Amino acid sequence: MRPLDIQVNGYAGTDFNRDGLTAEALHHACECLREDGCTQILATFITDTIENLQSRMSTLATLRERDPLAKEIIAGFHIEGPFINPEKGYVGAHPPHCVKPATVEDAKRLLDASQELAKLVTLAPECDEGFKTSSFMASQGIVVSAGHCNPDLDTLRASTDNGVTMFTHVGNGCPMLMHRHNNIIQRAISLRDKLWLCFIPDGVHIDFFTLQNYLRAAGVDRSIFVTDAISASRLGPGKFTLAGWDIVIGDDLVARSPDGSHFVGSTVTVPRIKANARDNLGLSDADLTTLIDTNPRKAMGL
Repeated sequence: MRPLDIQVNGYAGTDFNRDGLTAEALHHACECLREDGCTQILATFITDTIENLQSRMSTLATLRERDPLAKEIIAGFHIEGPFINPEKGYVGAHPPHCVKPATVEDAKRLLDASQELAKLVTLAPECDEGFKTSSFMASQGIVVSAGHCNPDLDTLRASTDNGVTMFTHVGNGCPMLMHRHNNIIQRAISLRDKLWLCFIPDGVHIDFFTLQNYLRAAGVDRSIFVTDAISASRLGPGKFTLAGWDIVIGDDLVARSPDGSHFVGSTVTVPRIKANARDNLGLSDADLTTLIDTNPRKAMGL
């Protein structure tokens, strides 16, 4: 089993979303990822100004090029935002004041800054006029994922004809209260034949019994497990940051905003995903390999 985690914001005290990332911090994160059995990741950058995203991606790309271990572990970048839905609930923990509609011009700026390491971009299809940005990025070999979004079913289906092939952390990046039937979770799962469906299997972002239902509906063959790990992963309870935002990790190891109103990424790790799969989800070793190795590699073309 060679796990590929396509959503890692940071690890073991290292935040990929902070200014001033050092070579030492990057190397430490990669060492810890390797120790925890994570073969490769997509370093994930969340919503900020275009200029800040450019700077942070450029820094990480440069540091990665100088570090053989980082080159081995970091297979590319996942840009999650800023082209997402700014409405409360759908925007999640992303800073609303930095959210903006998708444009090809801004997409080009981000792809250029990534130094050809951008592999995955999460956006809201309803915020991409005419699906122009999705189509452009797909033409550049980028995997485009819907997420932090609320397109109606026709719009989501149309996006799959214009470059969108994945859905980021299904069941999250949406409000606690939605229509009981016609909601973004149901729309995403209904398009399982067109979308790879990603889930955070920590028992917090989605209750385990609910995730079992989702996996039955979506099918293991179309599902992907991600950690959505942040810098606090591996470190236990305490106060941390993600892209300058304060985070509190409780005794339950759940990452929350200081007021406790919402989750901010996850602290789950590959070893804990393996334990959860066995003890709480009733998945076989073959199923787990499909979810954290085979499917993410298929989806990303790695």
